[in-house]
Amino acid sequence: MANNNSYFGGIADALKTLTTGLKTTMKEYFTPKSTEQYPENRKTTLHVSKRHRGRLVFKRDENGAYKCVACTMCEKACPNGTIKITHEMVTDEATGKKKRKLVDYQYDLGDCMFCQLCVNACNFDAIEFTNDFENSVFDRNSLVKHLDKEVYDGGSLPNIIDGGAPMEIGKFNTKTK
Repeated sequence: MANNNSYFGGIADALKTLTTGLKTTMKEYFTPKSTEQYPENRKTTLHVSKRHRGRLVFKRDENGAYKCVACTMCEKACPNGTIKITHEMVTDEATGKKKRKLVDYQYDLGDCMFCQLCVNACNFDAIEFTNDFENSVFDRNSLVKHLDKEVYDGGSLPNIIDGGAPMEIGKFNTKTK
């Protein structure tokens, strides 16, 4: 059944849609915004979620020893070959049994998808993702990390592992360092 007022009905529908859009625009225009002045204020006001996956590191104990036993489960779980583990078989002098010894744990940060499948596959809780995100470099070769040889000290920002600065929604973070 055709509408006799189809022309004027179309105009009314257009005006209704226009007012709905303008209402949404005006509502968002007057809500307070949160602005991060990056990189100027990254040491004072930057907030990063603790759950953010920034880079892979070895978990170490108070003596600096790592838990990795070179089982290669994380290497097998990695979907794009980001992790390459080199190991050798050594004989334990106390028991006389052979066991694996980690020679090199190579992690390519530039190829990582940050999927966390390697962390989930690790039965020894030896690796974890930290929320350190400042990994930009000029040379891609410096993105290849040897986790067994480096000791992660918490990154370039203060308290980054704890989330950095406390998050305040609706506040303009425009103060300088």
